[in-house]
Order: sequence, then structure tokens, then C-alpha cells
Amino acid sequence: MKLIILIPAYNEENTIVPTIKQIPKKIQGIDFIEILVVNDGSLDNTVKRVIEETKVKIISHHQNKGVGQAFNTGINYALENKADLVVNIDADGQFDPLDIPKIIEPILSNKADFVTGSRFLDKRFIPLNISFIKLWGNIKIARLVSWLARKKFYDVSCGFRAYNKEALLWLNLFGQFTYVQETLLDLSFKKMRICEVPIKVRYYKDRKSRVYKNVWHYTINILKIILKTIRDYRPLKFFGSIGVSVFIIGLVLDIFIVIFYFNTGTFTPYKSVAFAGLFLNVIGLAILFLALVADMLYRIRINQERLLYYAKKKQYYS
Repeated sequence: MKLIILIPAYNEENTIVPTIKQIPKKIQGIDFIEILVVNDGSLDNTVKRVIEETKVKIISHHQNKGVGQAFNTGINYALENKADLVVNIDADGQFDPLDIPKIIEPILSNKADFVTGSRFLDKRFIPLNISFIKLWGNIKIARLVSWLARKKFYDVSCGFRAYNKEALLWLNLFGQFTYVQETLLDLSFKKMRICEVPIKVRYYKDRKSRVYKNVWHYTINILKIILKTIRDYRPLKFFGSIGVSVFIIGLVLDIFIVIFYFNTGTFTPYKSVAFAGLFLNVIGLAILFLALVADMLYRIRINQERLLYYAKKKQYYS
């Protein structure tokens, strides 16, 4: 049983080596542990410190591509090197590497394909120094993702997770900004077994997140990823709801102008309302037609993902 511990890193010279050194050398049920650092174009001494003070594998991007792309690089490496499990953990020291056995236990006991650490599942573990706006934002995003995935999740933004090889083979991501919500939705839509494990997290007073710059920047980028995921995996619902909404607005205008005509015998002064209603009806029907086309394309995508899965699987076992 081979475990690869993936650590994406960007300008983490002060924390990455202590994080690496705290990773357990032996874990029950695991025969071989490999640590992989994906340096995402760091501008400080992250690479130098990793090379000088540890013996772990390091892959570097020549420029910063985002944590989502760094995660993809690590997953590709893991598949190429026949990993049975992958644990990804942040390099900033917020998560405790000694929790790795706890994170992988549901996979080793065949209860899950994908395990995500949860800062909010157990209320005792909620950090006391987390800001109200961050806590509120995490709760709202978790509710939205839970609604889309049709399963209750308490924390969808945690960067401490474990994947078995089936989850790795099925995983296909496109986001560069981050990967955490997209991963959860992608594997949920593919019916992977997902569970949360409560974990403790440390928040440092002067720590600045590489992803979270401010609430609006983070929220907008997360919503873009979520909307794109819904568009790709629920196209009929995504475009259909838009088309129906536009058509209904046009229908309301149509009803208004018809009632007005029967009462007055003229469209004046609401001719523009009649044209607007007709225009929205046409646009709504066009979007509904687009929804049907998108749904047909989604069926093609499902077949392509299956082919990609079997191609990855063939390469993995070759």
C-alpha cells in the first residue's frame, strides 16, 4: 500500500520544513510513504529550504499557476507513480500532520473513496480565533455545495484530504484558483463515497492566506468555480432554469398587455411592453433549446470521462 503525501507550496519558507518533519514515518496499513512538494513558483527560499533540510521529492512550476494547478500536478505524479492513496495537506502548518492516520482510516477500512478534513463538523474543534466573516462564508458555501451535491457537508474548503486510487482515476479538474469545492462536487456527481473527519486547525495571527485575499475576491472566485461545475454536470437544470425564468417574465408581460388590451381596446401606451414580452419569450425558448443541446453534450462528456478513466486505469496498471 503506497501513500503519497502531496504538499502544494507557494512562498512557505518558514513553515514547510517543520510541516514535512512532523509527517509520520510509519502508518499502520501503509507499506510505503512518499512526500511530494509541488512548488508553485515560489519567490522566496521555499525550494532551497526543502532541498537543504529534507530529502523529499519536489516538482516546481516556473511561475505561480494557482493552488488548483499545483494540486493537479501532484495528482498526475501520484497516478504515474502508482499511488494507492494520496493525502494533500497545506504547507503553512495550520493542519497537524499527525492527523494523517485519522484522515486515511475510512479509506483503509473501505468506508470511503474520498475523505475531507472538517474544521466545523465537531463544534469543539472550531478555532476560537477564526474571524466571523470567514466562519460565516464557510458555512454559506458549505450549504450551497451540500444542496448541489445532495449530501450534507460541514466544511467544503478544507485543504487536508485523502483520496484512494479510484477517486484519483475519476478526478478531472479545471479550476486554477482553488480545487477544494470543485473536487467535492466532481466526485459527488460521480457517486464516489465521501465522508468528513473532524480535525483541529491552527490559525496564526499574522498568517496571510495565499487564496483568501478578501471576502469578495474569494466568494466571487468560488462561485465562478461552482457555477462552472453546475454548468458542466447539471446543464439541463442550469440552462433550463434560466430559460424558464426568462420565459415566465416574458409571459407575465404578455398577460399584462393582453388584459390591458381587452380593457381598453388598444396597446398604447404599452406597446413596448408587448415587444419586450415577445422578445423574452423568444429568448427563453432559445435558452431552453440550448439546455437540451447542452444535456446531449453532457452525455457525450460522460462517455469521454469513462474513456479517460479506463485509459488512466490501463496506464496505472501497466
